[in-house]
Parts: sequence; structure tokens; C-alpha cells
Amino acid sequence: MKTYVASFVAISSLVVSVTLMAQDKVAKGPVGGPPPLGIHWAKGVKPASTHGRSPLMLWHNGPILTDSAVRAIFWGTSWSNSSFVSDKISGLDSYYTGFSGSNYAKTSDEYTGTNGQVGPTNTAGSDVIDLSPAGSGAKTSTILAEVCRKISNPVANGYYAVYVDLPRGHAGYCAYHSWGSCGSTPVQFAFFWNLDGDAGCDPQDTSGLHSQGLAALANVSGHELSEARTDPVGTGWFDSSGAENGDKCAWTFNVPLLTFSNRSQWKIQGEWSNAAYNSGTGYPNRSGQKGCLDGH
Repeated sequence: MKTYVASFVAISSLVVSVTLMAQDKVAKGPVGGPPPLGIHWAKGVKPASTHGRSPLMLWHNGPILTDSAVRAIFWGTSWSNSSFVSDKISGLDSYYTGFSGSNYAKTSDEYTGTNGQVGPTNTAGSDVIDLSPAGSGAKTSTILAEVCRKISNPVANGYYAVYVDLPRGHAGYCAYHSWGSCGSTPVQFAFFWNLDGDAGCDPQDTSGLHSQGLAALANVSGHELSEARTDPVGTGWFDSSGAENGDKCAWTFNVPLLTFSNRSQWKIQGEWSNAAYNSGTGYPNRSGQKGCLDGH
């Protein structure tokens, strides 16, 4: 089922038409908003069963991201805290810079769309810090409006990752991605809770290289960016239950740490590869299907 919602958001006293489009493929999203894509469920939350269905992801006749222009938006009063800046902001900057050209990024290169093939590179742009209180909840309409408000020149291949300082609370998910438009420009975006002290979203990185909260954000950031690259607008690649490449390998880790192109190291989940499953070269996901890759 696809849901198309039109809303209008006041931005700097101007009215900008914002079109929200999201696909309900696994479950309902945050209450009050259209369903997001690629929900990274917290531990213990079980999405729709894929029992008896083909594990392969199928193409749904739409585009992919051949490359992506990544910018992070840090939203909330806590981002004025020096510990947040030195830990999470600098850490995520290193993460997105190192993602480009990494073997981990290349796990998605096999997927093609109407506009070409997923490429291994992304451009990490400058951060945006918004010290106003983060909007309550995690509606896709709220997050898209923040993107349109803070990105003055959005681009069609833009991937705008919004990190709020709000704890997850009772929400059953750690992050999601979706898409819409700012005026006439289509954009991709993602949402992330503050995961400090959150056992349900903790990859349990014991390396000592990162704080727990940063390690948790890096892991779910890998999930959402990989999904946005292969299924940016809900017509790309996902399986018969609606699971995208990140969903299919969520909370599975093949090695303790992955080394990115800038030599930074992260504990990151794998991503699903049809090719690895067909050749028997992947490692198993939680269902025992051997199609996950991490590029180590």
C-alpha cells in the first residue's frame, strides 16, 4: 500500500509546498505521520514474517541513488553541548566521510534502477546545527519540514540525516528513512533518535573507540543510508515482505569492526546482497539466510 500525503509548511513566512510520499511495507510508522521506509527496529521488535517467501530482494521499477550528497542536521538544544559536538558530531562527520568509497559502501553496488547503478561514493557536505528545541515526536512531516527549513539549496540526490537530541522512549524503532520534496526539488531524508544509554538500539561495540551513543548512531546510520541508496523513493529494491537491504541484515554483525576508507573503524551491521545469497558467500541474517555482506 502506498500513501501519498500533501502538506504545506510555513518556512520563514513563506509557504512551501511539501509533498510527502511513503510506502507502508512492514508496519505503521510513528503515530500521526505517514509511514516511513526502512525502519530500523529496536531489539526485540519483530517486523512482518518472511517465512516461506523468497529471500531475494526484487526491483520495483524505480530509481536508485547512483551517488548521494549527504548532509547531517543536528536538531535540538543539546547540540550546543561541547561533549555532543566533540563526540557525536565529529564522529558522524568521520563516519560519512569514510563511508564513501569503502568496501562497506560497495556491498550495495550490485543494484540498478531506471537511472543507473548504485555507486560506491557519496559527498559529505557541511553540517547544519539547529539549536531550537527538536519538534516533538518523529513524524515524517516534521522531519521533512526541518530539512526544507534548514537546507537552503537542496539537491535531488540529497540525503539529509536529521539527528535529534530526544530519547527514543517507548518508540519501537531506532531510525527510519523516507523521502519527499522541498518545493519542486525531491529529497531523501532520515531520522535518528538520541541513542545514549539505549540498550534496544545498542550494537555493543566493545572496542573503546567510540562512546556508546555514537556507536549506536553509526550502526543505524549505515542501515538507513544503505537503504536510501537502493530504495530512495519506495520503488527500488525490497523483498516480498517489504524488507530493504538493511532490514534483512539488521542486528547481524560478521566482524567486530569494519575499516572505512578514511581508516576510521566502526561496528556496523551487514547489508543484504542477492549475489552473495545466490553464490553462498554471504553470512547469515537472523533468519539464517546467508545473504549479508559487510565488505570486510
